[in-house]
Amino acid sequence: MQRLAGGVPSSILERIRMRRENLQPPTLVLNPHPTGMLVASYNVHKCVGTDGKFDPERTARVIREINADVIALQEADKRFGDRNGLLDLERLERDTGLAIVPVFGKAKAHGWHGNVVLFRRGTVRDVHQIKLPGLEPRGAIVAEIEPEAGRAIRIIAAHFGLLRRSRTHQARTIFDIMKADGIPTLLLGDLNEWRLNDRSALNALDSAFGPLPAAVPSFPSRLPLLALDRIIANRNDILSPVTVHDTPLARVASDHLPIKAVVDLSSALGAGDRQAA
Repeated sequence: MQRLAGGVPSSILERIRMRRENLQPPTLVLNPHPTGMLVASYNVHKCVGTDGKFDPERTARVIREINADVIALQEADKRFGDRNGLLDLERLERDTGLAIVPVFGKAKAHGWHGNVVLFRRGTVRDVHQIKLPGLEPRGAIVAEIEPEAGRAIRIIAAHFGLLRRSRTHQARTIFDIMKADGIPTLLLGDLNEWRLNDRSALNALDSAFGPLPAAVPSFPSRLPLLALDRIIANRNDILSPVTVHDTPLARVASDHLPIKAVVDLSSALGAGDRQAA
């Protein structure tokens, strides 16, 4: 990453300049994926926007905007006390068709340590709740989802800690899960890692996921400079480039912008068929 004399990365200064001039970064036009599945990750910041207002309905409107087939949410429950869920999931399912991946835990909580996975049209074959190591209470949901038409995919929805040492241990825990088998797997979530060099805690994932996809700044939502949120696949041929969902509503609904990508399992299915042949 090129740096200017003051030590500020030139890419960050360029993003600031574009925002000031009301310009948008160039967007990559993707080829259509008729067999693809849109996946997304969104830290909803306990439904508190950048204006300081608690507004779960506004958060739900952003989720409707994204229109994902699978979406991982972070901070969707209260952090303390009974950890009550903050969204009207029944209404959200009526409006979007997204159903929650069920987990065991607090009766009024949506998910596990604030992590929630919503999916559309399919069957949940297996769910595990993983407590991630570290000083803060962090967790992950591991769910195997089989779409109505297509091959099963494993979703790991996680929220890593604020301390680098914790993130390193948490990444190694995810790596251990990845070693289980070769099923197509996605890691989605707020991984809280802004470093892109050799000091990145996410380097522990390289041998399971391969070279990590390009980092896309998603935080803070009004002027995204840091790539805290990630979508990573264990096969680079199934995942399109990751983009941010940058809309006027998303910029105010949370301090994170949602990120999204298209997953196309047709190549993975073909590889599996060749192995079986």
